[in-house]
Amino acid sequence: MACDESHPDNTRGDTTVTIDALTLDIPGLASQNDGTGTVTLLLPDLLRTRRDNVVRLDDQRPTVSEQSRPSPRLEHVTALSDQIRYENLISPDALALVRFGLRDANDPRILNTVRVIDALLCRRTKTGPTWYRYNNDGYGEHEDGSPFDGVGVGRGWPLLAGERAHYELARGRPEAAVHLLGVMRAQTSDGGMLPEQVWDGDDLPERELLNGRPSGSAMPLVWAHAEYVKLVRSLRDGVVFDMPDQPYERYVRQKITARHAIWSAANKTRVMRAGRTLRVQTTRAAMVHWSRDGWSTWHDTTARAAGTLGVWIADLDTSELSSGAAVDFTLYYPEEQRWEGQDYRINVDMT
Repeated sequence: MACDESHPDNTRGDTTVTIDALTLDIPGLASQNDGTGTVTLLLPDLLRTRRDNVVRLDDQRPTVSEQSRPSPRLEHVTALSDQIRYENLISPDALALVRFGLRDANDPRILNTVRVIDALLCRRTKTGPTWYRYNNDGYGEHEDGSPFDGVGVGRGWPLLAGERAHYELARGRPEAAVHLLGVMRAQTSDGGMLPEQVWDGDDLPERELLNGRPSGSAMPLVWAHAEYVKLVRSLRDGVVFDMPDQPYERYVRQKITARHAIWSAANKTRVMRAGRTLRVQTTRAAMVHWSRDGWSTWHDTTARAAGTLGVWIADLDTSELSSGAAVDFTLYYPEEQRWEGQDYRINVDMT
């Protein structure tokens, strides 16, 4: 089941959520009774935000993702899943870069990341989309619905629908955020409690597991309820209310970027943006032997200790290099009197 743009069945009894223009009807939740027993929560100023995201209603369907693809069934998880290398893990955590004001919601890198998240981690259920914490997650019931016993299959978290809704609001898609608020309500228990996870397999009535409804995980998950409350507040304000203004001002409005591209043994970047100084970081004294013209000429730069941090840094004069250039370097460790024995290349790009 792919996370496409179709609407889920999120009109389950007392959890009915309807979208009428920009009005959200939620029983028992707002400040003004319309006389019918249903309280209407108006979403004021959704066409005006205090930040620079311009809300456009030409494509404001209550959607989840514009270009999501069918999600393959995640692999059975084994006890060795914690050995998966971090660079192979995909998680919705990347959306926090937007939530914290560090990246514009429409940054191409964020949009591409969202597509990958949806392709790998999003599943459709009868109550709407649900997202896994990360690929190869092993926390959840087995395929046959038997309880998690230290090994299992990851399941979707309603909490993550709330986080995704905040991203959609930051992106200028308020109706998508409203839609996901409805999904969270539809995935509650009959008593209105949000679970840790929802069941995304076929119905197993004998185990009380129904597609799109709470699994056997912890319930209520107060974390999820808090996210729900924050989402209602954000929709009322028309902006992500807990986004800090300072980083948003610096990185989104003023678009201040880093002056350095950092390479280290733990983060061997292979591409750097034009105009940046390459900073090589090591864990011991070192000299960087490097070239910016394919070794036609070369330079030696001695790394300096960065205070008491236990790291050494060497800044290479690369800020004048244009897109298409490359920096080659290797390392020499004077205390050990030995070379790294390997060359590294970093390509310069405009993006």
